[in-house]
Amino acid sequence: MENTGRSDKPRKHKWKFRRVGGFHQVRLEEGADLAALDELDQKLWVALSCPTQGLDLDTGTLGLIDTDKDGRIRVPEVRAAVRWACSLLRDPGQLLAGSPSLPLEAINDQTPEGLQVLHSARHILSNLGKADAVEISVEDTAGTERIFAQTVFNGDGVIPAGSADAPEVKAVIADIMACLGPERDRSGQDGVNQAKVDTFFAQAQAYADWWAQASQWAAKILPLGEKTAAAAAALAAVRAKIEDYFTRCRLVAFDARALGAMNRSEADYAALAGKELSNTTADVAALPMARIEAGRPLPLRGDVSPAWTKALAALRDLAVEPLLGARDGLSEKDWHDLLERFAPYEAWVAAKAGSVVEKLTLPRVQEILAGPAREALTALIAKDKALEPEANAIATVDRLVRYNRDLVRLLTNFVSFAHFYSGDEPAAFQTGALYLDQRRCDLCVRVDDPAKHAAMAHLSNFYLAYCDLTHKSTGEKMTIAAAFTAGDSDNLMAGRNGVFYDRKGQDWDATITRVVDNPISIRQAFWSPYKKLSRWISDQIAKRAAAHDAAATNRLTSHVTDLEKSAQAGKAPEPKPKFDLGVIAVLGVVISGLTAAVAQLTKAMADMTWSPWAAFGIPAIFVAISTPSMILAGLKLRQRNLGPLLDANGWAVNAKAKIGLWFGRRLTSVAKRP
Repeated sequence: MENTGRSDKPRKHKWKFRRVGGFHQVRLEEGADLAALDELDQKLWVALSCPTQGLDLDTGTLGLIDTDKDGRIRVPEVRAAVRWACSLLRDPGQLLAGSPSLPLEAINDQTPEGLQVLHSARHILSNLGKADAVEISVEDTAGTERIFAQTVFNGDGVIPAGSADAPEVKAVIADIMACLGPERDRSGQDGVNQAKVDTFFAQAQAYADWWAQASQWAAKILPLGEKTAAAAAALAAVRAKIEDYFTRCRLVAFDARALGAMNRSEADYAALAGKELSNTTADVAALPMARIEAGRPLPLRGDVSPAWTKALAALRDLAVEPLLGARDGLSEKDWHDLLERFAPYEAWVAAKAGSVVEKLTLPRVQEILAGPAREALTALIAKDKALEPEANAIATVDRLVRYNRDLVRLLTNFVSFAHFYSGDEPAAFQTGALYLDQRRCDLCVRVDDPAKHAAMAHLSNFYLAYCDLTHKSTGEKMTIAAAFTAGDSDNLMAGRNGVFYDRKGQDWDATITRVVDNPISIRQAFWSPYKKLSRWISDQIAKRAAAHDAAATNRLTSHVTDLEKSAQAGKAPEPKPKFDLGVIAVLGVVISGLTAAVAQLTKAMADMTWSPWAAFGIPAIFVAISTPSMILAGLKLRQRNLGPLLDANGWAVNAKAKIGLWFGRRLTSVAKRP
């Protein structure tokens, strides 16, 4: 794959550009432009990479272009896709139409690959009952299951049970799937491939050989015949506990002082006395199987722990008496003799092979191995694989039809941003439109991690509102970042609700969760100083009023307390002022300040020498106050850049894609009365 921005080919094609968004963008208007795309200097591409998710482009098409499957589309992959599509078309200009249907006559049948694609396209249409069709669409190729639904062999090397005529072969296919799981055939049915067949028969042969070993050494490996397995299971259930019993008896024989400890103390039994006990209680099962004494045989009935009575009875009936004869106790010598009798069986079981086919039972496995199923299946798979080139060409047809429909949309959102700046249709990264605060915002991008996105996106100088979306019918959730590029921010804040319409026209409930504050318009900047002054005055009045209200409340509380104390003491209460003089003083200060300001303004107007130019004095004062704010806002508005907004979503934008004032008003439309 290419990894440089230059092509080694000589540059012969004459490119056309247009300046929009503050930079020159190539114009892809003719088939020759697409055919020569390898020659276009990578430095002139608007994007160097983009993600395969979160775009209004078919994910199936993007997955085909993303050849290394890393979830990103890069320049070399786009070049390779265009080059491949152009090689299979008579006229590369066919791609510029972006049509969902590809005329069969547009396929270049002068090359071996093109001829194969044309034959495959006709084969697909024939399978769909459209043998006379002159064009093929994405809908025709999208579902390979429909294409192969009525075909027995389709070149993928997987054969369903229906591929076989003989009932016994069909039954073996079902057995293989039951043991090893199925493979998915292109027709949508479950089947098996050669690897599954080889694995199955290898496992079946190993299982049969394993059983053959038992037949050869039956007397040694299966001392009780078919009952050996049950007897071995009974022995395994008590083996560790019996070993524990005889070890304790040997310790007591070694030193008689261990007798009390080996049988557990009264304290251990006292601890059990306060619990609700049963034969299955873990604390009861942890006690010795029987009373410990030096050299004492293990009782098989009678004097045995209630937790182990049933297990010892099973051992006695299934293993001890059939092999050693009837007895009430098991000596340590008898125990070791019993273990030796079962050692060959245990070794044989440990070497078990072919367990995946065990569920079929030995007679069925032997029947399959003796039959012709393996050869029949291998022949069917080989017959299916023989059609692989033709079947793979069907996938090639699907790829070409998808490129015919989607490639030009990718190019106008990657090589250039023609769709975005022309306004003919939304760009691939625009997910829909947000209606909120009497505005429609069309520059909305999907966001997976708002905090991470905002860390980069604020450099775009957009006023951004991050909104959580919920689809009211399905409950699906999504997050977007909406850029407000017209109006003001007075009524935009976290918690405000709106409605979002996606590219399919479906509506979502939208709630602002966070904002990135930047200037929205010159108009907002003009009024900004006065709004700030108004807010400051309101805040000061509110603070003073709140302070005096608190003081008045304290005085009232104190007065009531004094009244209560005076009443209790039998004294007459002291008179208090009827009005709150503090509040009156505050109101006086405010009123006097406003009066003074009005007086100064009136005096200035009275002293002014009126002339035709004097009428501009007052507006000039307002303009002078607002100019700094407007200049700062204008500088930021001129620097609005689409790049950081997309880079925060995983793009690699290769240009400073500016959003001017006029274009910004197009991206956010404000309500106007008709």
